[in-house]
Amino acid sequence: MLEILYRDEHLIAINKPHDLLVHRSAIAADVEEFALQILRDQVGQWVNPVHRLDRKTAGVLLFAFNKDVEIAMHQQFADNLVKKKYHAIVRGHTPDIEDIDYPLRKENGTLQEAFTSYITLKRAEIDVPLGSHPTSRYSLIEVTPSTGRMHQIRKHMAHVSHPIIADRTHGCNKQNRFFKSNWEMTTMLLHASSLSFTHPLTKNVINIEAPLQPEFKRVMALMNW
Repeated sequence: MLEILYRDEHLIAINKPHDLLVHRSAIAADVEEFALQILRDQVGQWVNPVHRLDRKTAGVLLFAFNKDVEIAMHQQFADNLVKKKYHAIVRGHTPDIEDIDYPLRKENGTLQEAFTSYITLKRAEIDVPLGSHPTSRYSLIEVTPSTGRMHQIRKHMAHVSHPIIADRTHGCNKQNRFFKSNWEMTTMLLHASSLSFTHPLTKNVINIEAPLQPEFKRVMALMNW
């Protein structure tokens, strides 16, 4: 059963768990359950996602109940009119605030502008040695992307040498092994915490927030946050 965060006659939002695909994908042909299928069965009617979250990313995922609303919300996302916030746990002690202006390359090789800002909420230094370091340092950050490129936050945090913990594609293999061996933790610690947008029919401003998933909270407890 998926956690429903918001619902009216036009839109519905869930708190997607980590490691759940939004919909069927050729790159994960062995997977049999998807957020789209589970939600359709749960509410007993047609729904379709209006944006995407990576399989490993948890948090707010928005669906439309009809095609017109779906198209209208697609346009809001395409025009960067939807405000998104994420939380992430990353390697090292991050600056208090940082703006990342670093273009990202599409699959066809074309460069696209990409902008991400974040603020640091918490820092931790735990007494667990890693490599030549006697302790291990981590930060909890709140991230605001102003563009929506594929894997943007993951790529940008890796670019500034603060990769997201358990990001197997863009992260730090040493850190990922460290978390798996010490705490049996393989969940990528990126969470879509809120979406804010103008409702395409009522024109009201809608703000949807998603509580952190259990694995994310478990690591926060390890850090004494």
